[in-house]
Amino acid sequence: MAFTSICHTSAVSEGGMGLFHAGRKSVLLVWPTGSELKAYRGRCPHADMPLSDAAIDGKIVTCPHHQWGFDCTSGKCVTHLVRNALHPYDLRVEGDEIQVDVGPIKAARSPA
Repeated sequence: MAFTSICHTSAVSEGGMGLFHAGRKSVLLVWPTGSELKAYRGRCPHADMPLSDAAIDGKIVTCPHHQWGFDCTSGKCVTHLVRNALHPYDLRVEGDEIQVDVGPIKAARSPA
């Protein structure tokens, strides 16, 4: 496993979320109320749209594009009878850094 530092532990609080990047890959960190921090691919599995403007109510992340809701603890879709789920990443906390294993990382593209 190749863990990459994503952010400081203070970047996400319980009941909240944040979208971060590891090279070209986006990572959605969610901390469900009453549960533990989770990391998912930062794109909706329904339409492959970015979750940058997603909403969270402490337990459910809602995609802003089509209003699909996903359980923060499991990643499973809870608003439609489908098998779509957020893609999980392995996560660990080392000191004051949140690290995620997103697989091989390609450098971010430079602005044109």
